[in-house]
Amino acid sequence: MSPTSRTPDLTGRVALVTGATSGLGRRFAEVLAAHGAAVAVAGRRTERAQEVVDGIRAAGGTAVPVALDVRDAAAITSALDTVQAELGTVDVLVNNAGVPDARRAHRMPLELVDDVLATNVRGPWLLATEVAARLIAAERPGRIVNVSSMTAYHYAGEGAALYSVTKAAISRMTEALAVEWARHEINVTGIAPGAFASEMMDGMLERMGDITGAFPRRRLGQPDQLDSTLLFLVSPASAAVTGTVVKVDDGQLPR
Repeated sequence: MSPTSRTPDLTGRVALVTGATSGLGRRFAEVLAAHGAAVAVAGRRTERAQEVVDGIRAAGGTAVPVALDVRDAAAITSALDTVQAELGTVDVLVNNAGVPDARRAHRMPLELVDDVLATNVRGPWLLATEVAARLIAAERPGRIVNVSSMTAYHYAGEGAALYSVTKAAISRMTEALAVEWARHEINVTGIAPGAFASEMMDGMLERMGDITGAFPRRRLGQPDQLDSTLLFLVSPASAAVTGTVVKVDDGQLPR
C-alpha cells in the first residue's frame, strides 16, 4: 500500500485484525500499519500471516503474526496475551474473520451450521468482550470495528441464508455493545461491505457466475475503497460515532 498521507496518524495505537491473511482483512491490516499503528496480523494460516507481516515491515510498518482460530476461546485469550506482550494493549480491534456457507439452508449439515456460527458470531463476540474487558480494566479508550455485510440487510436467496443471519447478528451486536461500553469510551462500530473483490468473493463467483451485470455500475468494489471508512472509524474524527454500521456497497443494492 502507498498512502498519499499519514492522516490520520495512528502512531501509538495497537490494532488486532482477524482474518488478516487475505482479502479485506489483509487490506485492513496494511492500511492501519501504513498509518502508524502496530498491527497484529491474525489468522489460521500462519504462513500467510507471516507473508502479510513481511510486506508491512518492508514498507516501514510494525506488525507481528498471530496464530488465531476465533472458534477457540482459549486461543483468543492466548492471542491477546501474545499481542500485549509484543506490542502493548490492543486498543483497535477489527473483527473481520468470517466464513461463508454456500448451501441451501435445508441442506446444511450440522457441522457446517456450527462452524459458521462459531466463526461469524461467537468468535467476534468473544474477541470484542475480551478486548473491552482489558481496556476497561486499564481505564483506556478503544475502537472496535465489526465487519458485517450488506447481506445482513438484503438476502438474494442464493444459498447463503445462515451467512446473512450471522451478519445481521454482527450488526446488532455492534449496536448493543456500543450502548454497554459508551461510558468507558470504547466505540463500537461496523462496516457492511457489498460485493467486494476477495478470496471469498472468488468462490462465490465460481458458484454463481458473474453477478456484476445486475449492479448499476457493473463492477465489484475494490478493497481500497473501504480504506477511508475504516480510517474514519478508528480515528479521533469519529469520537462521537458509536453503534453505527456504515454501508459501503457502491450502490449495488436498493435501499
